[in-house]
Amino acid sequence: MNGLSLLDHISVIQDPRQAWKVEHTLSDIIFLTIAAVIAGAEGWEDIQDFGEDNLEWLQKYGDFDNGVPVHDTIARVMNLISAKQLQKSFAAWMKDCHEATGGDVVAIDGKTIRGTYDKNKRSGAIHMVSAFSAENQVVLGQVKTAEKSNEITAIPELLKLLELRGCLVSIDAMGCQKDIAQQIVDKSADYLLAVKGNQKKLEEAMGKVFNSSMLNSYEGDKYSIQEKGHGRTETRLALVSHNPSELGDIEFDWPELKTLGVVVSVRQEGNKPAETMTIRHYISSAELSAQELLEKSRAHWSIEVQMHWRLDVGMNEDSCRIQREQAGENLAVFRHIALNLLTEEKTFKAGIKRKQKKANRSNAYLSQVLAGQGAS
Repeated sequence: MNGLSLLDHISVIQDPRQAWKVEHTLSDIIFLTIAAVIAGAEGWEDIQDFGEDNLEWLQKYGDFDNGVPVHDTIARVMNLISAKQLQKSFAAWMKDCHEATGGDVVAIDGKTIRGTYDKNKRSGAIHMVSAFSAENQVVLGQVKTAEKSNEITAIPELLKLLELRGCLVSIDAMGCQKDIAQQIVDKSADYLLAVKGNQKKLEEAMGKVFNSSMLNSYEGDKYSIQEKGHGRTETRLALVSHNPSELGDIEFDWPELKTLGVVVSVRQEGNKPAETMTIRHYISSAELSAQELLEKSRAHWSIEVQMHWRLDVGMNEDSCRIQREQAGENLAVFRHIALNLLTEEKTFKAGIKRKQKKANRSNAYLSQVLAGQGAS
């Protein structure tokens, strides 16, 4: 950690309230929210309850001269805070405390907070597009988009927030766009993009480069692994070519294109014949070996297991129904902050839910969690 603390970064967020009406400082409300979410709070009333139970401890970090704000005040302030300012502060904090090394996979993917869908108002659920460091298992930044189809416009906004020099940015097929690839290269990083039907000509050309008949006879760089467990056997095979001219003129549509690849997954249940085979095509500006393609493409899915799963199972995010304007978006960012801090705390070997319960029981442990990555 070098640079400013999380609270230093967040202190630049403007307080939108009229000064003469303020009874609780913005920094106090933000710190209360972060600490409460770390300790398992899932909504505004939980945050108020946590504050009232731990007021003496909170006063070691902030003023809290007028005690703890009520839940209506917390909700109103969280709704007034600029989501864009909060996202920028979060990303700046992560730049300070997370140093990427050459080849780190930064996985970008979207997640819908299902509980925020309002059937009566017919309003869409909150959808957050996040960047996740596969190596360090921390969230690097996030932006909100109303619907999954808008990830194409959200990803460039997210990329602007991130320090990506030397990283390999992996994105599923939705992000396989020429402008996005160029933006990644312009940030001195490499891209690894999955290819599907949204780039029809590219998908067809990749299918000709890697046709099914060559899976067993390919003479170029290839690598395979086999894993067994729970009565299943899964075989994964990667093939790569470093001759992008095989795509014809399409080669010139993609900046710094160096690697074409395919990853084939075959799953077999017990002694039964294999029934499912998944084929994924990839393009990359990095010169990847077949083994690297297999490993890096698998690392992309860490965002599902290490981030999305822990948010849902550990923090119960999908049950959150808070949607009002910026409030739901901002609370999602605070959950990401809490997830990063709980992940960084290594002395207690446990899952996110157990760590939250320990933080709720022990002010000493909560202080220890907050000390990680320069939060306090």
